[in-house]
Amino acid sequence: MRRFPSIVAIAACIAAFAMPASAALETGAKAPDFSAPAYLAGKPFTFKLADALKQGPVVVYFFPAAHTPGCNLEAHLFSEAIDKFKAEHATVIGVTAGNTDQLAAFSTETEHCGGKFAVAADPGAKIAAQYDAVLDKKPEWSNRTSYVIAPNGSIAAVHSDLNPNLHVKAMLDAVKALEAKP
Repeated sequence: MRRFPSIVAIAACIAAFAMPASAALETGAKAPDFSAPAYLAGKPFTFKLADALKQGPVVVYFFPAAHTPGCNLEAHLFSEAIDKFKAEHATVIGVTAGNTDQLAAFSTETEHCGGKFAVAADPGAKIAAQYDAVLDKKPEWSNRTSYVIAPNGSIAAVHSDLNPNLHVKAMLDAVKALEAKP
């Protein structure tokens, strides 16, 4: 009988994350510029979108919270594919409003980012709100929404789905499509 409350709590968490995603910015729109405290391999720095865009396209992927199952998987999938993004001259940055106090560790752990790309803190989901990437039922957290931002600052692609499995493929395909354009 003691396990019943934990089953109810787990079901409530699943239901909260299964809510429909909010509307994301559309392709062609200007991406809101931002800077945020970030970590790469545990080392703090300030991520600046404008500076990253000078190097090429930027994949900004919003995720609900560090050290949660779907976010762990998504970070791991991005870390496994990071060399493919780098081959396309793309920068990858994960942005979250949840568990921001855990981002330094999250950025280093092999089963997550593995020190291969940066993750940025978005306390209060202010950046996520600019990108229409907040969870409907938990607006203080980011939704699972990924963007490719072209070097000119426009949104080139968007993928919004709480299931983390297709974000990497969608973003890599979009980055490759940018390279293919004359």
